[in-house]
Amino acid sequence: MSEILTAAAAAVPLAAGWSVHGLWLRRRIEVARRDPLSGLWTREAFEERARKILSKGQQRAVLVLDLNWFKQINDTHGHAAGDAVISATGRRLGAWAAGHRGVAGRLGGDEFAAVTDVDGTTGTVTGNLSAKLLDLIRRLERPVSFEGRLIDVHVSVGVARCWRDPADLSALLRLADEHMYRIKQEGGGFYIAPRYGGAPAFRTVNGRREGRRGTTSGAEAGG
Repeated sequence: MSEILTAAAAAVPLAAGWSVHGLWLRRRIEVARRDPLSGLWTREAFEERARKILSKGQQRAVLVLDLNWFKQINDTHGHAAGDAVISATGRRLGAWAAGHRGVAGRLGGDEFAAVTDVDGTTGTVTGNLSAKLLDLIRRLERPVSFEGRLIDVHVSVGVARCWRDPADLSALLRLADEHMYRIKQEGGGFYIAPRYGGAPAFRTVNGRREGRRGTTSGAEAGG
């Protein structure tokens, strides 16, 4: 009996050690899936979580965001200033998404995405969503302080909504991206797609709107 107790006692710190190691490993994996600059999920990790949210069958909104004139920020203030803007945008977007039972990620460069709930309990669905987007833009467009200077931030947001039908995240991101580009050409703000679906308004290259980074036609003009 004493031998059994001795073995059990010896196993306790071993089990505790494995538990701590498992927790450490999970944290390392999570950190690796976070974009180090913005603190948001990387594209793959974001899409994984976004699909889980969309699978619940409730009304959701998928957002694609782009910083306006970001190239000019880098050219005028330097890339460190651009990094400060990306970092601030990530913190602000992440906090906003979490406050609306959503998730946000950085797609790359100055491109971001988010999925959020659509509250239809009061007023109109579109009206409630518009109010949320106005709040988001107000948060994101606060100037960013960098080395004693205030850097102006401007953003364009495209939105695609989905209802209880099976949601295709890739198609929703594509639609939101198109409308982001549309409103960006008009100077910024947000644009909510009238409905989910329909033929793409712009030519697709490698699964993305022509002109986006990562397509064969080169970088998107306008910054």
